[in-house]
Amino acid sequence: MNMQNVTRIPAGKGFDAVHYHRTELAPIMSLYGQMVAAGEWRDYGISALREVAIFSIFRRTAEHALYRIEKRPKLQGKQSMYCIIGMDGRILKRGNDLKNVLRVLERKLIRAVD
Repeated sequence: MNMQNVTRIPAGKGFDAVHYHRTELAPIMSLYGQMVAAGEWRDYGISALREVAIFSIFRRTAEHALYRIEKRPKLQGKQSMYCIIGMDGRILKRGNDLKNVLRVLERKLIRAVD
């Protein structure tokens, strides 16, 4: 299956859902794999909604998400398309470059390994 063509799919009632592209998922999954290997994270979930795609990260399956990586294409020119939100709802980092935004979580990996 050619994943480049699967970025938006019908989500019912005449609107398209926002999805992560595989080029966006690659750095997210790389960081996720490193944190799983460090024993910090154990599970994830991906949601595709009308205006936002969310990658949720969990320490345990039954808990609330530790972090949410959100993609909001409509905010690309205003506040930035990507943001990382902590468990308490605070925005930890925002930007239009996903790799740069993910650096806030990479710092936590360095602390976990030390």
